[in-house]
Amino acid sequence: MSTPAPRRSSTVPTPATAPAGEPRREQLLNAADRVIQREGPGASMNTIAAEAGITKPILYRHFGDRNGLIGALTERHTAGLLDAVRAALSEPLERRDQVEHVIDTYLAAIESRPQVYRLLTHPEPGDPTGAGNALAPALKQIAEEITRAVQLQVDLGADTPLLSETWGRAITGMVLAAGDWWLEQRPCPRARMVQALADLLWGRLAAAAALPPVVLPAAPEPAEETVADQT
Repeated sequence: MSTPAPRRSSTVPTPATAPAGEPRREQLLNAADRVIQREGPGASMNTIAAEAGITKPILYRHFGDRNGLIGALTERHTAGLLDAVRAALSEPLERRDQVEHVIDTYLAAIESRPQVYRLLTHPEPGDPTGAGNALAPALKQIAEEITRAVQLQVDLGADTPLLSETWGRAITGMVLAAGDWWLEQRPCPRARMVQALADLLWGRLAAAAALPPVVLPAAPEPAEETVADQT
């Protein structure tokens, strides 16, 4: 029996870097982050503009409206979260350690920026911008990543297509709902919540055999352009 690998502590995903040539936009998003963390999801565009040392029309010029700013913040924060979840799913850990590591990665992310998380998941009453549903596409991608990991790593026999899809979405929804409650109520330390959620998953997943590692083929290199192709 192999010795279980220690569960690695999750690093909090950092916001993705803005595209090259847009340092001013990155500064404005930094200002928005600070204000939202300080004042919560209801932070106004006026306050964000003042934090950035600009007028509100300049802020609108960069993002169009509040919905545009929310969209930019969503891209910024979910890119790091998705990368971290993918990395956690690919770690060469014992299965229980990997389950805990993936859950901890998500909880660490929402714990580090609770007000931003609330902005992206909880609609404000009468908010016409769509804020509060902004995290939904990223959660769908996380569910797809978990589904793919189950398909590649766990032998579920003939039920694999159905169970992997079902588990991917169910695990994502479970951790989302439990994480939301945990962040609001703080009934226990994060490590205890990770353990509680992993215990719930530790049924058939623990008993299923592991599949052999799959080496994905490298992407084909583009063909060299010939002189004839250029004419």
